[in-house]
Amino acid sequence: MENLKILKEKLIQNNKIIFLTGAGISAESGIPTFRGKDGLWNKYSPTELATVDAFLENPVKVWQWYLFRMRLIAQAEPNRGHLAISEFEKMLKNVWVITQNVDGLHFRAGSGKVLELHGNIFRGKCRFCGEEYSENEFSSLFPFADREFLRNLSDKEFESRILNNFCKDNLPVCRVCGEVVGPGVVWFGEALPEDVLEKAFELSKSADIFFTVGSSLLVQPAASLPVYAKRQGAFLVEVNLEETPLSNMCDVVFRGSAGEILPLILNEVKENG
Repeated sequence: MENLKILKEKLIQNNKIIFLTGAGISAESGIPTFRGKDGLWNKYSPTELATVDAFLENPVKVWQWYLFRMRLIAQAEPNRGHLAISEFEKMLKNVWVITQNVDGLHFRAGSGKVLELHGNIFRGKCRFCGEEYSENEFSSLFPFADREFLRNLSDKEFESRILNNFCKDNLPVCRVCGEVVGPGVVWFGEALPEDVLEKAFELSKSADIFFTVGSSLLVQPAASLPVYAKRQGAFLVEVNLEETPLSNMCDVVFRGSAGEILPLILNEVKENG
C-alpha cells in the first residue's frame, strides 16, 4: 500500500503527532455515532435533549436520555483504534489526542495526553454557577451516574429505575448553588472550554503529522484544526470509512475503520523501530 509506505517514512522521524478523533472511532466499540446513517440525531432531536433550554424545561427527560447514553458507554470497551493510538504515544512520546468524543475511551485505553473538546459525559457541570465536578466527585454527588453502577445495570433494572421511576427527587444538586447539575458535556449553543480550545490550536500549529480519525469534520471549531495544521505545514492524514469535506486536502487517505487501519500503521512503524 503506497500510502502506508509514505506515512511510515514520516512517522519514523519521530515528529510531533496529533490525532483528532470523532464518533467513528468509538462506533467500533458499540457507541452509536451522531451523523452516520444510523446516527443518534436521526432518531432524537438535539434541541429536545442537548441544549440548556431543554434542560431548564425538563431536566428529568434530559437526564434520562444522558443516563441511557452513559450506560451504553459504560458497557463499551476501548477498541483496537483507541489502543493503537495509546501505543503510538508510548512508542513515539510526542503524541497528543484531541477528541470530539465524550466517552473517555482514550483515557481507558491508556492515552495520557488527551484534550476533550466537548467534555466528558461522566463528569458534571452546573449551568447556573459554573461549578464543575470530576468523575469521582460526580458519581458521589449523583450515584446514578456512577460508571460501574451503569455498567452492571440490567435492561430490566434500567427500565425500572431510570425510565419508569426516575423523578425530580433523583436529580443531582450543586453543592455550591443548590441548582440542578447537568452532564459535563458541551451542549448545542454552548462555547467549548476556552483553555482546551486554545491548547488544541496551539498543538495543531506545531504538528508535524496530523491525523483525522473517524470524524465527519462537519462540526466547528474542531473541523478547523486540521485545516489550520495543514496551513502551518503539517502532513495531513485521514482515516475514515467515508469521504469528508477535507479529503481532497489530505496528503494520504485511508478508507477503512480506525480499528483496521491504525494497527497496520503502528505495526509498520514498530518494524522500523
